[in-house]
Amino acid sequence: MTKLLSPAPPPPARAGRLRPVTARPRRTGPARLRLLAWPVYLACLVWFLNTQGMAFANDVVFLWLIGALLTAAVHSGHGPRGFLLVLRDWVPVMAVVWVYSLLRGYGAHTPWAPHWLPQLRADEALGFGETWTVRIQHALYTPGSPHWYDYAATLVYLSHFLVVFVLLAVLWRRAHHRFRQLLVCYFTLTFAGFATYLLFPADPPWLVAQQGNLPPLHRVVWETISTTGLPQADSLLENGSQFANDVAAMPSLHSAYPAMLLFLFWPTARPWLRALLVAYPLAMAFTLVYGAEHFIVDVFAGWAYAAVVVFRLRWLRDRRTARSAPRADLAACSPIP
Repeated sequence: MTKLLSPAPPPPARAGRLRPVTARPRRTGPARLRLLAWPVYLACLVWFLNTQGMAFANDVVFLWLIGALLTAAVHSGHGPRGFLLVLRDWVPVMAVVWVYSLLRGYGAHTPWAPHWLPQLRADEALGFGETWTVRIQHALYTPGSPHWYDYAATLVYLSHFLVVFVLLAVLWRRAHHRFRQLLVCYFTLTFAGFATYLLFPADPPWLVAQQGNLPPLHRVVWETISTTGLPQADSLLENGSQFANDVAAMPSLHSAYPAMLLFLFWPTARPWLRALLVAYPLAMAFTLVYGAEHFIVDVFAGWAYAAVVVFRLRWLRDRRTARSAPRADLAACSPIP
């Protein structure tokens, strides 16, 4: 993990801007205490998971990520400078994510009724008269007796809460310019989805089934989690979350984030990584449809949102670069006074 969190190459120098340390870290404090940084952090994490269960809330995930980066700073001997860099870049990120989570909860109370019939009719057309959620659950799911693929689907679903944040942490240390690109795409896509939830609240398949408009369906992921006996699983299922929004189904951000990673990293990815970038959105799409969390059209909408955000931001970045290039050439050719 320390290798993954090694300092990134510095961007062009700017006056008054703190940058990740690239020279050999200055040794501060006893070496033995630095060696204890990761064992102490991991011991605290194991204790938290054993007592509190898995951390599904974004703010909790961010706190542990910030803790990991601060631990890496201690272990590497960066001292106060490393702490300042972590807090400067990550506390604002955490604040924005927390505000979104709060707004998402308020977004569940729109003055207009949630939509479900257009999505249902579209999925019935794609399923030749029956939704694929109903088909797949009847073929594969056994209530109370999860199969191996149910556990696999659960891991894929829960990766939504971790993958983007972990990638942000790694890129922050390894390639700071890619960190900024991913962060801008993530925030833009997230708030575009939130705006749609306000204007077009939409029921997921499991809720449509509870209302009697679909055959009985199971929330495969959450029922599978319940069978594991994790401390937090039952409370999440029974009481929900203060930030939950059950009518935030269109578009599916669970499908949008993997597609965002595909579109963003594809141009520079190696062949084995490209295979993973393709497999992840497909696995997430199957999980969402099989688990009754989203209609197929919700997944397609998530992919479309991701494509628009990534390619539009890339176009704007390229346009800004093209505009700045002539000015830079002109400045280079100007005679020195």
